[in-house]
Amino acid sequence: MSRQKAAARQARPLNRQDYKTLTLAALGGALEFYDFIIFVFFAAVLGELFFPADIPEWLRQVQTFGIFAAGYLARPLGGIVMAHFGDLVGRKKMFTLSILLMALPTLAIGLLPTYETLGIAAPLLLLLMRVLQGAAIGGEVPGAWVFVAEHVPYKRIGIACGTLTAGLTVGILLGSVVATLINTSLTQQAIDEGGWRIPFFLGGLFGLVAMYLRRWLRETPIFIEMQKRKALAEELPLKAVLVNHKKAVTVSMLLTWLLSAGIVVVILMAPTWLQKQLGLAPALTLQANSIAIIMLCIGCIVAGLVVDRIGASKTFIIGSVLLAVCSWLFYHLTASHPEHLFVLYGLVGLSVGVVGAVPFVMVRAFPAEVRFTGISFSYNVSYAIFGGLTPIFVTLLMGVSPMAPAWYVLALALIGLALGIWLRKDLSHEDEAVTCPLQQS
Repeated sequence: MSRQKAAARQARPLNRQDYKTLTLAALGGALEFYDFIIFVFFAAVLGELFFPADIPEWLRQVQTFGIFAAGYLARPLGGIVMAHFGDLVGRKKMFTLSILLMALPTLAIGLLPTYETLGIAAPLLLLLMRVLQGAAIGGEVPGAWVFVAEHVPYKRIGIACGTLTAGLTVGILLGSVVATLINTSLTQQAIDEGGWRIPFFLGGLFGLVAMYLRRWLRETPIFIEMQKRKALAEELPLKAVLVNHKKAVTVSMLLTWLLSAGIVVVILMAPTWLQKQLGLAPALTLQANSIAIIMLCIGCIVAGLVVDRIGASKTFIIGSVLLAVCSWLFYHLTASHPEHLFVLYGLVGLSVGVVGAVPFVMVRAFPAEVRFTGISFSYNVSYAIFGGLTPIFVTLLMGVSPMAPAWYVLALALIGLALGIWLRKDLSHEDEAVTCPLQQS
């Protein structure tokens, strides 16, 4: 009878406390993603102000984007360290630390003296702040997925993680909106003289507010139960993950490749492709990009709802086919029918939303005692590799064919389809989530 009650609790609708947890987690994640991404919108200005004026322009761009890339390279180390302590001392503590670790460096970037004032120390300090940002985002995303998944009923993990992923995506949109407002309301001279600092100040302050709000969050019921049962990992969590959960790591890394490819190629690289290959106006492509991001948010939520109802296997089979079709139409029809740009870009943005189901698989793939570490290692290492190499690889392929982005996304959609078929074999650790007596009713 008690088992029936436990199962009923896991199938209940989300309650007020669930929505509060999800809202605070998504808000903090959106602001943290804003802090991480705002750098790229002001990369040109930062390059002029933080490097010598007499160096070649190409070298300035390489150095600036090298500092941006350092944030990606720092993600695995920061994520694994925070996940280690998240599995041993608590999810909430690391969840709060990650947003503090992002807010302070973002605020510091807005306060940094430029090369003219500080010399070579200026770009070195900028690099240090970027590394700290990377470490923070490496802990935030896996930590957020674990946190909400261990709070909500088992049968609602999909919609919770999908909504949270949509919230993270809003951070990219927020960065784009703030950058647009700064560039349209200030002259270039005003931006160079200090206007570029405003978005970093805003990001730092927003992050501190989000950290304060997170103090109202509770530790996850599953972690509390593990503490009571003394079931926390007895050995190094990372060692346990690498030795005992190789299949889960493999699936999680491949899914992260799908996620990173969809975001990087379709959302971040497509506006430049539209401008250079099709000659479309930058303002038009950025408007279309905003529509695609909004549709991506909707797609993540839809994927979360669907995966709760029909499971991961069918969701990735259907979603990957939809991604293949929509991306192919977008890249091949926009050239001949530019008047349909908004519709085509919106559709492909919606189809990329299948990535909203990725965390559903990840949180079920690892047992609770090493869940944070397992997700963090798989996600951050895969994102550092594929998120970093994808732009370079696709750009090189464009020397062979201007439709290289379409072929790349198609290849990843096929990998997503193969994973969907593979996921017919259940990879989840279901018992501990269903039977946990502390899941709230």
